[in-house]
Amino acid sequence: MSTETVFIAFGSNQGDRQDFCDRAIALMGLLPLSTLTGISSYYETEPVGLEGEPAPLWFYNGVVRIETRLQPEPLLAICQETERSLGRDPEFRNGSRPIDLDLLFYGQRIIETPPLTIPHARLHQRRFVLAPMAELAPNWVHPQRHQTVQAMLDNLTDSHRVRKLALTPGSRYAARPSCSLPPIG
Repeated sequence: MSTETVFIAFGSNQGDRQDFCDRAIALMGLLPLSTLTGISSYYETEPVGLEGEPAPLWFYNGVVRIETRLQPEPLLAICQETERSLGRDPEFRNGSRPIDLDLLFYGQRIIETPPLTIPHARLHQRRFVLAPMAELAPNWVHPQRHQTVQAMLDNLTDSHRVRKLALTPGSRYAARPSCSLPPIG
């Protein structure tokens, strides 16, 4: 089983946004068969697509880089369970939320199945994803668009405001070794 580089975006705009993001980072650091190898800065970002909600909080957003031997579907399932464990209602996908986790890239794979689209279908349109992603991997090439993350960010027309925060991501919870699967047999 080979190791893949995976990028996962995270965001929160409910309650203690830093705490939700820090918890998500800590839990991603415990993924089985995986190593957390990079965490972007936190960015405070203007909500996108939350029209109709009364003055939602701005999001805290960021991106993590993980080296993993998990396959994409089990990784997606773990991310969805992490969202639920942190209070996300799976039936309410597009409103304010305590945490949101999106698989952006899984190596250079292109995956289009009913539960999963990789690369993430709208990442190239979103400053709140590209800014932290460019901090971690500016030269990462989108396998369908054949552009680097930095080039996509430089050419972006998204006018939603994004500002880098002077916070240390993941600082509230001490790093622990990742989980491993029990031996078979």
